[in-house]
Amino acid sequence: MTVKVVENQTELAEAYSVRKIVFVDEQNVPLEEEIDQFEDEATHFIMYHEGSPIGAGRFRFVDGYGKVERICVLKEARKTGAGKAIMNGIENYARELEIHKLKLNAQTHAIPFYAGLGYEVVSEEFLDAGIPHKTMIKKI
Repeated sequence: MTVKVVENQTELAEAYSVRKIVFVDEQNVPLEEEIDQFEDEATHFIMYHEGSPIGAGRFRFVDGYGKVERICVLKEARKTGAGKAIMNGIENYARELEIHKLKLNAQTHAIPFYAGLGYEVVSEEFLDAGIPHKTMIKKI
C-alpha cells in the first residue's frame, strides 16, 4: 500500500471516486455535501494497492489546527491497516509543515479507530450529513 499527496487531475479523480463509493454510495451522503467548497484549498491524499486506488483523505489548515477530513477506505480493503496508513501519511505531511495539532470530526462508529491512533474526543455528538460525529484532537 502506498499513500501519497495527489499531484494531478487523474489522482484527484481517483480520490473523488473512492470518496463517492464510500460516502455517497455506501453512506448515502448527498454528492453536493461530499464534494464541497473546500476542495480547492485542501491537500488531497490517495492510497493505492497494487496500482488501484483503495483509500483517500484530505487535509486543511483551519483555526490553528491541521484538519483531517474525508478519510475513507474501500470496503474490500478495510481491516488491512489501510486506514492507519492513510492517517500516518497525513500526520507525516502535517509534521513536515510543522503543524502539531490535528483535529477531525469522526463518525461515532470510527471513534475507537481514531482513539487507537491517539486522538481524544473533545465534543458532544453532532450530526453531519445525517451521520453522528464527535470532534477529536491529537497533538503530534
